[in-house]
Amino acid sequence: MKILKKPKWLKVRLSGTEHFAATKKLIGEYGLNTVCRSAMCPNLQECWSSGTATFLLLGDICTRSCRFCAITASTARLPLPSDDEPRKIAHAVKRMQLNHVVLTSVTRDDLSDGGSAAWAETIKAVRGENPDVTIECLIPDFEGKYEDLDRVMGLKPDVLNHNVETVPALYDSVRPQADYFRSLEVLRIAKQAYDLRTKSGLMVGMGETEQQVKKVLDDLAGIGCNHLTIGQYLQPSLRHFPVRSYVTPDCFERYRIYAHELGIQQVQAGPYVRSSYHAAETVLKNRD
Repeated sequence: MKILKKPKWLKVRLSGTEHFAATKKLIGEYGLNTVCRSAMCPNLQECWSSGTATFLLLGDICTRSCRFCAITASTARLPLPSDDEPRKIAHAVKRMQLNHVVLTSVTRDDLSDGGSAAWAETIKAVRGENPDVTIECLIPDFEGKYEDLDRVMGLKPDVLNHNVETVPALYDSVRPQADYFRSLEVLRIAKQAYDLRTKSGLMVGMGETEQQVKKVLDDLAGIGCNHLTIGQYLQPSLRHFPVRSYVTPDCFERYRIYAHELGIQQVQAGPYVRSSYHAAETVLKNRD
């Protein structure tokens, strides 16, 4: 298949600062995983240079094989969660002097609780050492199991994030082990049962139509989603799902306006937007 040439609006100026080096050193010192590196995020330079990072819980190998994701997937026996990980993340948050921390994880369908106990311990540890920090949890679907969702949602994170990732018509080919309507249900439970601020995100450029994207926005607005991110899908390697189109800045702006008109309060839409991009600014803006 022919590889599409990147348009000019997808050129990023890389920069390295003292904060970038310090963040890199700190993460290495604690032996932590970040989604920034594991998922090959295009904003790594910018975020690490500002002293922010999204911590990846439960290792760096996922039990699901979504075709868009750069994180390694495996069905082999995976290591059990590390007892030290919550403490190490809490210490790192303190040393980085963060006001807002984003936690996420690989999906661990191999664990009886989906890793939710480790999630809960990490949230408690971060709060224990950093009582003023706000916490955003970008969670997997925990296979829709209420008791596992409750372990995380019951701790009342400041933002509960769960990405729908793409339009329903592409799930079979892009993320076959997930379910669009189960993801909507996760967000609905967070809002209606726990009264949490909810957030979701999707990538575009995988072959979806504009009408299909707008239907997803309708669905998210219908369950009271507060925050939304929409970004351009970028193929991590030739083994991954191909880019079908590069969405123009004008189209991103149409999505942003449409979502706002539906009542979604804060919308970030653009080629390099990702789930945790400028997450701290979003929370601070909401506080103000």
